Amino acid sequence: MFSEIKSVHLIGIGGTAMAAVAAALRDKGYAVSGSDQNVYPPMSTFLAAKKIEVMPSYAESNLAGKPDLVVVGNAISRGNPEAEAILDQKLRYCSLPELLKEFFIRGKRSLVVTGTHGKTTTTSLLTWVFEHNGLNPSFLIGGIPNNFGEGARFTDSPWFIIEGDEYDTAFFDKRSKFVHYLPEVVIINNLEFDHADIFENLGVIQTSFKRLINLVPRNGQLLANGDDPNLAPLLNVTHCPVKRFGLGEQNSIKGFNMRYGPTATEFEIPSFKFHLNMVGELNVRNALAVVACAKHCGLSNKQIQGAFDTFKGVKRRMETRGVVGGVTVVDDFGHHPTAIRETLSALRLKYAQQRIWAVFEPRTNTTRRNFFQNELAQSFRDADAVVVSQIARLELLKPEERLDPQKLMKDIQTMGKTAIYLPDADAIVAHLKKEAAGGDVICVFSNGGFGGIHEKLLAALGARK
Repeated sequence: MFSEIKSVHLIGIGGTAMAAVAAALRDKGYAVSGSDQNVYPPMSTFLAAKKIEVMPSYAESNLAGKPDLVVVGNAISRGNPEAEAILDQKLRYCSLPELLKEFFIRGKRSLVVTGTHGKTTTTSLLTWVFEHNGLNPSFLIGGIPNNFGEGARFTDSPWFIIEGDEYDTAFFDKRSKFVHYLPEVVIINNLEFDHADIFENLGVIQTSFKRLINLVPRNGQLLANGDDPNLAPLLNVTHCPVKRFGLGEQNSIKGFNMRYGPTATEFEIPSFKFHLNMVGELNVRNALAVVACAKHCGLSNKQIQGAFDTFKGVKRRMETRGVVGGVTVVDDFGHHPTAIRETLSALRLKYAQQRIWAVFEPRTNTTRRNFFQNELAQSFRDADAVVVSQIARLELLKPEERLDPQKLMKDIQTMGKTAIYLPDADAIVAHLKKEAAGGDVICVFSNGGFGGIHEKLLAALGARK
């Protein structure tokens, strides 16, 4: 079947994984086209650099060339004109995870990195450990690791390292994406409630992870955070080997003697001391997962440390976008209370004496709801001042489901911090232009484009007299 395919069209090509796979398909000689709305950097610039034209809206005419295969992004739903056209015309279509499974993963040693937080950083670090040691892995990561400059690569090596997302696969396949990835090794960093639009409760998410665990072969390995109470009930399996990593005594790969500095971290396992050029406890846990997996795959502590020494981090993960007038602007993908809390905790280590602003865009289907109403306020405890942008599409939610911005502001102010709720990126930039002082750090939390706020903010700060 796959030998017949010469042209591929991707609906929703602007997603990080979709764009990366589009580029990889083009590199393999396929004719690639794609469509999307509101594609923003870094993926828009990435696609432009790869000379892949993005049709700027969804239309049946985009399929006039009758591509041999249409890949349907998981953000595409019924009613989309291209989705309707592929069904009407009976064109061959599949989800992105299905494409990956059959075109790229089958027959490889697949290492799947999952969990609510830290997936992208952990996958990037693991991939760099393999690359640094000459193993030339294929990889697919939901972000851009700075060591590679792209989120995907497909090689002839036996290794495939992939970030496994628990979000659903497509409108026609409601299983989590990661069940398609033929895992030999599964890493589960942690497990919390997220994606309120598709998961009713924590138990449903646990069931999804159980399905993934059921796919680990007897000659594979399940590596799980042994400190996470939400994971504990899933780990009593006998069909594959299970190893726990973490900081508690019950873990077989246990980190101890942690030393947290402003630019680096040290931790030990029983036979070795590791040095990591990243900050905070969450990154120690990410690194422990990488150590556990790399050692299972035959790499030594020394080989792992060599890669740690040269790891350059990931775009949009505590990434400094610029310093203007003494104000540091940081970009972070954090959009879940735990991720926001951990990033601010790490920034507090890095900028111990400086005023930290947290600027947050509640745009995910979870943070627009009141599920984390109380936790969200607490997640800003290491910030000095908080700015929240108007919650998008709030009117589409039932009143009893909505995040209450007034209560959020009050709860943050009760902790002794300034908090303000502003309508959009431009209003936030105007406020920060007036209020931010030299030495301040502004961390922008968003998993979207947020109205180009980073560039606008740097420009506005630079224009101050």
